[in-house]
Amino acid sequence: MNVYDFDGTIFSGDCSIGFCIWCMNRHPKLWFTFFPKAVVNLILEKTGKMPVYLMQRKFFGFLTMIDDFDEQIERYWDKNEKKIAKWYLAQKKSDDLIISASPTCIIRPIAERLGVNYIATEYDREFGVLLNNIMYAREKARYIYDHGFPVIDNFYSDSLADTPLALCAEKAHLVTKKATVVTDWPDLDKETMAKVKKKIDTGWDIHLKDEE
Repeated sequence: MNVYDFDGTIFSGDCSIGFCIWCMNRHPKLWFTFFPKAVVNLILEKTGKMPVYLMQRKFFGFLTMIDDFDEQIERYWDKNEKKIAKWYLAQKKSDDLIISASPTCIIRPIAERLGVNYIATEYDREFGVLLNNIMYAREKARYIYDHGFPVIDNFYSDSLADTPLALCAEKAHLVTKKATVVTDWPDLDKETMAKVKKKIDTGWDIHLKDEE
């Protein structure tokens, strides 16, 4: 079984942010009712006054404000499915597993189009709450372990924060250059591992310095 992160790995970009902008452009009132609060929450998180999970939960709140969600998510993927990496499409298998921190309601439609399995962050659009932990870093590895998944032959991610899951795979691959370049997972020295752990603990991705 091959396992793939989604955003920045097999998809060029961040689908949660992309879909948020898509919705704001089609429902302009969101620029006034949602966007200012999102900026404030990001500042609060960056200054240590709000935990990451709460900032992300509040960000996902835009999903509760879209009355025509089903229509918009299909239109979004109609437009953005072309951003799926060609290298991935060339090696895609039916038992592939996408595992993503983005909400399930955003990931499900594209995973179904690709015909692959998926795990993502469960977010209730009606009540605006997380139904499980955000599928990020250690949580990915924990989920795979707790649910008895088969051996991971290959794991692909653009973020060193996914090192916990990379260590669970027979072979891991780092994706860079906006989901276009695939290399072996780097050997991490103690200093880099310390930085990775710090980033995991704070909830933000960490990438190689030379990644553009």
